[in-house]
Amino acid sequence: MSLPELRESEAPPVVAATYAALRDATGVPQVNLIWRHAAALPGVLDWLWAQARPALASGAAAGGRDRIAAALALPALPPLHAPPGVAALVETYNRGNLTNLAVLTAVRLRAGGLAPGRAAAPAPIGAPLPAPPPLPRLDALPPALADAARALAARHGLSDPAVMPSLYLHLAHWPAVLGALPDALAPLFADGALARTRDAAVAAAEDEAPALIACLGAPPPEPAGLRRFLDTLALFTREVIPGMVPVGLALRRAMAS
Repeated sequence: MSLPELRESEAPPVVAATYAALRDATGVPQVNLIWRHAAALPGVLDWLWAQARPALASGAAAGGRDRIAAALALPALPPLHAPPGVAALVETYNRGNLTNLAVLTAVRLRAGGLAPGRAAAPAPIGAPLPAPPPLPRLDALPPALADAARALAARHGLSDPAVMPSLYLHLAHWPAVLGALPDALAPLFADGALARTRDAAVAAAEDEAPALIACLGAPPPEPAGLRRFLDTLALFTREVIPGMVPVGLALRRAMAS
C-alpha cells in the first residue's frame, strides 16, 4: 500500500495552517508521514488535530515522550562519524517519533474505548529544532540510494512492506551515511533486538495512554473513512513509529561516542 499524503509544499492554506500549528506545538520542523496521510483523507486531519492539540500544547505529550525514551534499553552501536546535519536530522526524528508515538497511541486507544486516567507530569516541549533539507521522493532517488533505503526498511519486517520510514529516505542527502547504516545498525538488527525494543516502546506508549487521554481534546464527529484510517494509525503506532524510535535513539548515542 502506498499511502496518499499531502506534503508540506503541496498543502492548501487550511492544511498548511494546521501543519504550522503542529510544528509550533512540537518544536519539530517537519510534519511526519502519518499526519500528512491524515491530511489526504477528508476530515481526518481535523479529527486528529482537535484531540492532539491540547496534549501537545500542555506539555503532556512531551512528558510521555521523555518517559517512553527513558524506558528503552538499547544495544550499543559502534561509533558513527557523520556530518553535523545528520545528528540534527536524527534529533528531529527522535522528537517527532517519540511525541507522535505518545499522543497518537492515546488517540488510537481512546477511539477503541480506553478510559482516561490521571494526568501525568508534563515536560518542556523543547526549543524548535533546525529545519532539515527537503524530504526526497523515493522514486526520484538514484537507483542505488533507493535500493539502500528499501533494504533498511525491509529489516523492520513491517506488515505493510511498502511503507518507507522517512528517516531512511531523508538520509539519502548523505549517501555515505545511508550506505554505512547496515553495518552501524547491525547490533540492533541482530537476534531480534529491534523487534524487542519496538515492542517495549509500544508497551511504554500504551502505559502512558490513560494519562494522555485525560489531556486530549474532545473528538469531533467521525469523518467518513475514519475506520480505515484507524487501521493505518494502528500500523504506525504499533510497528512503523516504535520501530524507528530505537533506531534514532541508538544513532544518537553512536554519533555522540
